Amino acid sequence: MRRGLGHGQQLVYDWNTVRRRAPVAREGLKFYDETLRDGIQGPSIQDPSIEAKLRILELEESLGIDCIDLGLPGAGPRAVEDVTRLARHLVDNKMSIQPSCAARTHINDIRPIAEISQKVGIAIEVMAFLGTSPIRQLVENWDLDRLMALSGDAIAFAAKEGLPVTFVTEDTIRSRPDTLQPLFLNAIEKGARRLCLCDTVGHATPDGVRNLIDWTQCLVAGTGEEVGIDWHGHNDRGLGVVNTIFAAEYGADRIHGTALGIGERVGNAALDQVLLNFKLMGEIDNDLSNLVEWCQVVAEATGVTIPPSYPLMGEDAFRTATGVHASAVIKAKKRGDDLLADMIYSGVPAGWFGKQQSIEIGHMSGLSNVHFWLEAHGIADRPGLAEHVLEAAKSQTGLLSESTVRELVAAFPG
Repeated sequence: MRRGLGHGQQLVYDWNTVRRRAPVAREGLKFYDETLRDGIQGPSIQDPSIEAKLRILELEESLGIDCIDLGLPGAGPRAVEDVTRLARHLVDNKMSIQPSCAARTHINDIRPIAEISQKVGIAIEVMAFLGTSPIRQLVENWDLDRLMALSGDAIAFAAKEGLPVTFVTEDTIRSRPDTLQPLFLNAIEKGARRLCLCDTVGHATPDGVRNLIDWTQCLVAGTGEEVGIDWHGHNDRGLGVVNTIFAAEYGADRIHGTALGIGERVGNAALDQVLLNFKLMGEIDNDLSNLVEWCQVVAEATGVTIPPSYPLMGEDAFRTATGVHASAVIKAKKRGDDLLADMIYSGVPAGWFGKQQSIEIGHMSGLSNVHFWLEAHGIADRPGLAEHVLEAAKSQTGLLSESTVRELVAAFPG
């Protein structure tokens, strides 16, 4: 594929599509947000106010996110109250996003979900989780019989209450197939309609994702039942987003993540980056104009600082002070082609998401940076002024602030 950028020219050759194996987004692929449950488990994350949670829910609806984990009601009265408010808000506003709640494989965790579901009048999916890896079994002193009883009883109870159930195996990627097979078959028999494969500690590589999903698909096919497959990944190796995209290609029909990748340790797969990539690959047509606001609201509500270099959201995402790069962006802007300016030194079109290229002045800048900056800020250029500002910038170790540039302009004797 070649991307057209103004004037009918094909200016970007896209190696990403050469000998492409398959579409990444299979028909019916769903996006599942864990921000208000798994996301807020991070030790540096504060639990958002209910007002912030309601706004986060509304923004997710606008982004076309399909499913949301409202929380873990089994955690206590406040969690029950917040989940109830969120579910009621969803019903009152006739939202299409599908609600779910996390629960340990324990009836006491599932019962409050059933009660909220009945009170609000909407089906709430139960995400019943249980650790299944050998290392977890050793620490907990669990054997297979214990795992079978815990999961089977919980799933059967949820199904009897009329709730959709997903069986979530924690640390699936490090679990043995001879443990997963009886657990999965038992879960399906007891009423689970989905299996969630988890990379709980960020262990997986793309090969591991493919192997686990292939194996699970074969197991499910042998049952003759319609059972969906979720992928839930963490980012300990820095592969959270990549693995999630591969999971969709390899056959997972619902993929999980959190805004900004917040979560325990180094966090979950960043759902905003997953959505961004699916949009740029032409795999989804969701309106992502609120993607930046969603992440900003989550950051403020949870006390998270967005790193300057964070994709799309970061302060530096579309900002440059490097002379050669800035010169190319400026030349593109002077052509009157905003998309060309967006793409000359960026793989993400800033304008698609309500942002724009920014040219700054620093120790690696050239005169073109200064001329452009002065024009953009409505400052008349004078002979020698740009050279004066650039000379000051070259003596600094960072960027010149707007106030500093204005002081230099005011002090210039020309």
